[in-house]
Amino acid sequence: MASNFIDGDWIESTTGETFEVYNPANTDEVVGEYPQSSAKEAADAVDAAAAASDEWAATPGPERGAILTGAARRLEDRRDELVETLTREEGKTHAEAEPEVGRAIDIFYYYGQKAKDFGGTVKQPSSPDMNLSTRKEPLGVAALITPWNYPIAIPAWKLAPALATGNAVVLKPASLAPAMAVNIVECLSEASLPDGVVNLVTGPGSEVGETFTTHEDVDAVSFTGSTAVGRHVYETAAENQKRTQTEMGGKNPTIVSESADVDQAVEIIGAGGFGVTGQACTACSRAIVHESVLDEVVEGLVDYAESTEVGPGAEGYDMGPQVSEDELESTLEYIDVAQEEGATLAAGGEQLMGGRFENGHYVEPTVFTDVDPEMRIAQEEVFGPVVSVISVESFEEAMTVANGVEYGLSASIVTDDLAEANRFVDEIEAGVAKVNQKTTGLELHVPFGGVKQSSSNTYREQGEAGLEFFTTTKTVYKNY
Repeated sequence: MASNFIDGDWIESTTGETFEVYNPANTDEVVGEYPQSSAKEAADAVDAAAAASDEWAATPGPERGAILTGAARRLEDRRDELVETLTREEGKTHAEAEPEVGRAIDIFYYYGQKAKDFGGTVKQPSSPDMNLSTRKEPLGVAALITPWNYPIAIPAWKLAPALATGNAVVLKPASLAPAMAVNIVECLSEASLPDGVVNLVTGPGSEVGETFTTHEDVDAVSFTGSTAVGRHVYETAAENQKRTQTEMGGKNPTIVSESADVDQAVEIIGAGGFGVTGQACTACSRAIVHESVLDEVVEGLVDYAESTEVGPGAEGYDMGPQVSEDELESTLEYIDVAQEEGATLAAGGEQLMGGRFENGHYVEPTVFTDVDPEMRIAQEEVFGPVVSVISVESFEEAMTVANGVEYGLSASIVTDDLAEANRFVDEIEAGVAKVNQKTTGLELHVPFGGVKQSSSNTYREQGEAGLEFFTTTKTVYKNY
């Protein structure tokens, strides 16, 4: 059984209660057991981080960077083990788990280097005999609350910049998939990170997460998860004047213009919609298709869905299960609602049972046509392998439909028209705009985040923007 990590020690929860994590491909298999912690353990973790924060902040950047680099090497040594654990715990295929693990390794290497030269700027003063400069300083204690769908990449892209800039950290991983975060903390500890600088507590958000967001010694909160929970986290943390960053849901469109290469469009939509079982905040859930190529695109998407082989991720199938019974039931409910509202089920839509699907949370890749932009299936985040095809008569109508939702995370267009591509980038209401690429997939050295209800839209993550969130700027006037 795994334990909490507080002040450099692995300790059990005082509640004496635990929860089990099951393999979503086969719920007969228990992958791990973790403490069902209380507010007390969460508060102890914050106390440890606060006690360690000054010394860590005073540690030279190159020394902090060397520890991050050491953790990256240890993660790399565990690569195969991590891929296997990620597949068993979250349900991803090996082909999806391997690059996620690789991304986490790259993130620690990247911020290990950034820690060496992130400090401030020198400016020209307006009078002689004066130095004018800025200094970047850590905020203090950062609380990180991470989701289950990218259980190693997202903790990595929050932890690494927080540590690189000199902050102490408390981390609550999602209860559906905590093993990856535990492995990261183990590697940081093995790389000689000082006691108390990173603390990990598992358990319910109502106890652990709420304590992290309200504790007086927490200076910053970074959250990734559902929009409903994210709103609560933001309101709670902001009320206590903590620097807050939330990345939440999406209803991401791919526009297919009349000039598009249809085969390319089908591949982009299919990979973006059914990859990682549709369980990505950046997944494509709306294909907004010009009527002139509608029939070809629908035919291609139906073939794509029907040819996608579903099964246990460890056995080489194209698409794995949903992470939990609740997620599966939510997807099936949206499939029912779509048909009740008048959408046409063109492919999939059924729960898969029996044989290799026995005891797993499986659903067919699903395509809907005849979807009205105001239907729930076209407005609400499904978080499963469901793509809604919406027919439009013009580029202008496509943009209206694309922007006609409360979310604004990722969006793409497939077109051979340069003017359309440029207008799309100018007009789309999204934090990530892609031309002739799928909505999923991110580079680690550029900013990531959304607008509207996809984000608090306060600070971006990743790249140098990730460093900015975890620091404050001090301006220094020195008259000599």
